[in-house]
Amino acid sequence: MADPFTAAALAGGLSWASGIRLYMTLFVAGWFGRAGWVELPESLQVLESPWVMAVTGALLLVEFLADKIPGIDSGWDAIQTFIRVPAGAVLGAAALGQMGTEWTTIAAILGGTFAAGAHLTKAGSRALINTSPEPFSNWAASFTEDMAVLGGLWAAFFYPWLLFFFLALFFLAALWLLPKLWRGLRWLFRKLST
Repeated sequence: MADPFTAAALAGGLSWASGIRLYMTLFVAGWFGRAGWVELPESLQVLESPWVMAVTGALLLVEFLADKIPGIDSGWDAIQTFIRVPAGAVLGAAALGQMGTEWTTIAAILGGTFAAGAHLTKAGSRALINTSPEPFSNWAASFTEDMAVLGGLWAAFFYPWLLFFFLALFFLAALWLLPKLWRGLRWLFRKLST
């Protein structure tokens, strides 16, 4: 069993990343475990299954493509709201599955919160970016999100202290950004309704 700090980093990293790129998160975790680069907790080792990796890999491809098309990405995000947040809770709990029910319950609550915060920040900012007539800002945001998720997962698996620093920065930025996104989205909805 991993030490509590490492397990908490894995729970936080998987939960946060699932709020932005769920299928990338599942596939990368399975791939790293299957390749022997990391030892996943027993409750997450199912991600190493070739069948699970085939499904998460196919969904990763769909998500990757959908996220690059302005308008389609916001529709995809709307649907994923009902998938990413619960998945973040499940991944958080599964990462701490060996530590007792009180810790898995806390991990599920925080995992869902991390996933929701990441998802709302991503979906809100992308909805506003989609108001731009050119696709380049959308593509830049999408590729930045891809790299952030890969970097976050790398830190969660190999440098837990770096992940916690990154998550603290992300959530400080999100707390600053979310009210601005909310005002921007209200403006956008008013403009669309007139």
